[in-house]
Amino acid sequence: MKKLALIAITVLAFSCKKESQESFGKPTATEVQTPEALGKEIFEGKGNCTACHQMDQKVIGPSLQEIAKIYKEKNGNMVSFLKDESEAIVDPSQFAVMRANLEITRTFSDEELKGLEAYINSTLK
Repeated sequence: MKKLALIAITVLAFSCKKESQESFGKPTATEVQTPEALGKEIFEGKGNCTACHQMDQKVIGPSLQEIAKIYKEKNGNMVSFLKDESEAIVDPSQFAVMRANLEITRTFSDEELKGLEAYINSTLK
């Protein structure tokens, strides 16, 4: 009987998962991250975009709202630009500054680039 109780306690202990063991801030396998959320994560993280761009004001580069507005007006392809496959249409005079960051964005997957585009375009809402 002691062995049975010990086995039951062991099984229970390993089958219970504490909340603190769950990943924090990351979607689980059953959760789907929206393109905007992925884009925001990249923008604020590995994209290093916040070093030059802010939501509604020009810092080094144009604001996100300005970028979204111009790409919408000119029917531009932001993903193509981030892949370094098209010309700068927002502020060509600042392209030399952006050149180094294109080395980073060229390594992103299409899903990540579309996420960045979705996040930037969401600033017009």
